[in-house]
Amino acid sequence: MSIKLGQKVRDTLTGLEGVAISRTEFLYGCVRILVQPHGLTKDGAVKEPVFVDEPQVEALREEPIKLPTARVPAPAGPRTDATRHIDARR
Repeated sequence: MSIKLGQKVRDTLTGLEGVAISRTEFLYGCVRILVQPHGLTKDGAVKEPVFVDEPQVEALREEPIKLPTARVPAPAGPRTDATRHIDARR
């Protein structure tokens, strides 16, 4: 079974759990999955992702996780309500 990006997965050798965020296939057939572990380190930083060989990865969930949609800021540019103030001192 092939791992799908976004699935929750576990490394069967180390027990590392996280989300599959990348899949790399090499010329001679080696496939590696980049797993982003859950949580933060002791100092509050995001944990580094780890490459794991695909045969030692098992899916914990069939469906990929749902990511929140990003808010897109309003386009920049001139304001429609802007008025120009004439200053006699300039």
